[in-house]
Amino acid sequence: MINRSLIRLKVVQLMYAYYQNSGRTVDMVEKELLFSMGKSYDLYILMLLLMVDVTKYARKVIYRQEELNQIAHLDETISHRFIDNVFISQLEINKQLMEYKKAKNLSWIDNEDYLRQLYLTIQQTEEYKDYMSESATDYLKDRELWRRLYKQILMRDERIDAILEEQSLYWNDDKEIVDTFVMKTIKRFSEEYGAEQELVPEFKDEDDRTFALRLLRRAIVNAEYYRSLIGGVLKNWELNRLAYMDVLIMQIALAEILSFPEIPVPVTINEYLEIAKCYSTGKSSKYINGVLDSVSRRLIDEGKLMKDF
Repeated sequence: MINRSLIRLKVVQLMYAYYQNSGRTVDMVEKELLFSMGKSYDLYILMLLLMVDVTKYARKVIYRQEELNQIAHLDETISHRFIDNVFISQLEINKQLMEYKKAKNLSWIDNEDYLRQLYLTIQQTEEYKDYMSESATDYLKDRELWRRLYKQILMRDERIDAILEEQSLYWNDDKEIVDTFVMKTIKRFSEEYGAEQELVPEFKDEDDRTFALRLLRRAIVNAEYYRSLIGGVLKNWELNRLAYMDVLIMQIALAEILSFPEIPVPVTINEYLEIAKCYSTGKSSKYINGVLDSVSRRLIDEGKLMKDF
């Protein structure tokens, strides 16, 4: 689940913090990077649990209403279709999910007010109304309901952002990427696997973990060299006059360009241009693109970079 786009983003964040706090060592920042990536996986699990916990809340509401109807001798049937959703029932007993939940003590139960608001929001959607009005349902329909609800509500709900921000500063910029993996998880769920359905692993393989640590260390240790490369292509401009974040982003991009021969230069540049759109000025992307392009071509011409452009 921790893909390289998320890794690059976290390296930029932690490098910025590293330069703001002179008391940190490279080893300390590496440990913080690993911790930060672990927190991203916590968020992935937490967002899966949100679907389970809002369903548990709905069950409580419906069971309570049935008790009140019974006390009042009201002959009113309340549909259990939403709370008996078989996709959610499968998610609720998923072994990986439940083990991780227990180990990290993750839950939305303490946010009952939000669960109430979310349940009311779900009930107002056309997806919910159509689902509840169908004559019959099955696993695929139950899963599709939650795919649509997640995309329409949970990916866009600003109330979630406020709750997550209170719980962990590491989650401020993670949710957009995490949401894509939750959507992939929903799509890949199959009834036949029951509680054994595999979730997305924290790392696709050990290479991604190695990529993260090497990128961070190279960007710090070789900082002066990378900055000299940037300064060498500037025309009528001093390095210290560039936006601080622009220099930092280019420094990390050059660490990647020079340390990972298997990654094409345009791929690296495009990844850091996307980060610049979020973390730097409006004009930064065009400027960063030009500098990284010039440095890369110069290194290739000098035989210091063995990559095709």
